[in-house]
Amino acid sequence: MRVRKAVALSIAVASGVVHAQDFSGQTLETVLITAKRDDRVSKGAVGLDLDIADTPQSISVVTSEQMDKFGADNINDALRLATGINVEEWETNRTNYMARGFEIKNTQVDGVGLPNDWGIVTGAMDSFGYEKLEVIRGANGLLTGVGNSAGTINYVRKRPTNVAQGSIDVSAGSWDQRRIEADYSTPFTADGKWAGRVVVAAEEQDSYLRLLSNERTFVYGVIDGQLGERSTLTLGASYQEANTDGNMWGALVLAYSDGTQAEFPRNATTALDWTYWNTENTTAFAEYTFKLAEAWDFKLTYNYRKYEDVSSLFFAWTQTGIDRDTGLGLMGNPGHWPTADEAHLVEASVNGRFELFGREHEAMLGLSYGNSEHTQQVSYTADPDDPSWGALPPFPYAGDAFDEPVWGPVQLDSFADQTLKRGFGATRLSVTDKLKAIVGFNYAEYHRDGTLSGGVAFDQTESEISPYAGLTYQVLDQLMLYGSYSDIYQPQDQYDITGQYLVASKGLNYEVGVKAELLEKRVLATVALFKAEQEDLATFAGMSDGGQYYYEGVDVSSKGIELEVVGRLSEHVDLVFGYTSLQLEGAQGEDIYEWVPRRTANLSLSAQLPSFTAVSFGINGRWQSDIAKLDEYTNVIIRQDSYATLNAFASWNVTDKLHVRANVRNITDEKYITSLYQVGFYAAPRNYELGVGYRF
Repeated sequence: MRVRKAVALSIAVASGVVHAQDFSGQTLETVLITAKRDDRVSKGAVGLDLDIADTPQSISVVTSEQMDKFGADNINDALRLATGINVEEWETNRTNYMARGFEIKNTQVDGVGLPNDWGIVTGAMDSFGYEKLEVIRGANGLLTGVGNSAGTINYVRKRPTNVAQGSIDVSAGSWDQRRIEADYSTPFTADGKWAGRVVVAAEEQDSYLRLLSNERTFVYGVIDGQLGERSTLTLGASYQEANTDGNMWGALVLAYSDGTQAEFPRNATTALDWTYWNTENTTAFAEYTFKLAEAWDFKLTYNYRKYEDVSSLFFAWTQTGIDRDTGLGLMGNPGHWPTADEAHLVEASVNGRFELFGREHEAMLGLSYGNSEHTQQVSYTADPDDPSWGALPPFPYAGDAFDEPVWGPVQLDSFADQTLKRGFGATRLSVTDKLKAIVGFNYAEYHRDGTLSGGVAFDQTESEISPYAGLTYQVLDQLMLYGSYSDIYQPQDQYDITGQYLVASKGLNYEVGVKAELLEKRVLATVALFKAEQEDLATFAGMSDGGQYYYEGVDVSSKGIELEVVGRLSEHVDLVFGYTSLQLEGAQGEDIYEWVPRRTANLSLSAQLPSFTAVSFGINGRWQSDIAKLDEYTNVIIRQDSYATLNAFASWNVTDKLHVRANVRNITDEKYITSLYQVGFYAAPRNYELGVGYRF
């Protein structure tokens, strides 16, 4: 069992407390690396050391503290805490993140851009290795090289601390959920120049969905230190293994053959006993910094990412809908799809401050080179008369409706080699004491070659220069107006009916807003108006005679308003409140992508008892407006009414080191469909978790 295996790792982590040196009675030498550990500033939006209140874009932050309180131990649950993000969990193992009506296709790690093909996350990624998640809404091609008007997610890794500290937490919950996590950081030397940190987590859980179970193990280690008076080095790596049994490929068919929407029990699934999807994610990174001068730093980073999976999958589909009386109408499609992705990214940049016309300004300039390879293999059943290819029994059918097919030989389905070369820069000019201007550029050369499904070869090279501009005006000490503009340039991985890749989506993105720091700057309130125009955006258009999905480029405009209030209302109360309202229109002004909720709201409120601060509690909720989608195969409109979910936690610090925590999710037991992005299934009913943790 993964949790049992992780116990040994966690004990090994905890044992570091016994053997680590005690520096509590010594005065650490003030060195460069100490300052960087204590005050790391993410540069996720424009690459400059800017406070969120001074950045001319909308940024939301989900901290590790928030994740801990609400038991958000995977990235999906963590991003549900963020303003303006839709977590489209359209399969049990695949998820898309969306903002402002569009897929988030770009990610960063510690501010370094890592374009994410398709924006799909396969398997639940553990969140325990991250100090915080930053969600930068709006176009951000400046630092990722390519981008659309949705936004960028910046994953900020945990780093070593200047004092020895650690924790062990265990929890258990509904559907036989068990989890253990350990985190330990310590200086290696008495002067604090070198330190390390190791993070371990393991989780097992069955599910409310029939047949489904998940196991996940995550390990992350990092070392950083000072090489000389001016230079630092950080080395780190992580590994996650996630195994799923009884998963769905695709999801529920929600259309009856009489043209009405189907309804099933919440535990309904199309999976069979033999279906599984196992994934491995490996990352490694190196970061070297050199202080060129008092006000200038040089940074060189290398990031490596490898993904592999093996699976036996089963897809249930229909062109007629399910007969309401008999449950018949579904057809089967089994498949075995081994996948491998490998990516390398090198980035070098300089940033610092300079004086001009009697004022101090900031600047950043960088180069990057990224290469990735994607290999998709496929194996079908060796017997063309295998019953899993034909008509299925009445739905919901049993997990043993068919035996696993005898798979045929594995063959190459598709291969892609992609290279992205970039040059980028930005400067923040102090025009006056109150007026600041940010101007930047990104030059991207994008090349890819390989073969698509069906053996269609491709070889493409594109280049684009994208400008970025932003203005901030400090009306009052606590009140700032801002505006920003960026080009949109996003190469697309979808292909048309002829099997050729669609052209890159291009467009414009605008945002204006106001940021106010309230209650002695403990609270930041942001109101943003946004507008984006995207041309040739890939949109599902149907299935070819050969059974392949194909897409077409569609012009789409998005505009709306966002509100976020975040901070400490009082000594004992913290608040996050967000609201988004948007419109999505096609080229003729018609509503488009109606499966995207037009209005969403989120709330997180946590507090301590003033008379007994050892006890804390809080609620987290999310609401979205109604959505609908036309099922392209049956021409039945599938609807999801507006709904709200509510979660809660309570925690008690029994001692300075020992605490217990309880979580309740979906308190009102709301039944709703997880997504209408492509397909969907029913979300989890009310469930519980109880945990205990020890800090040392």
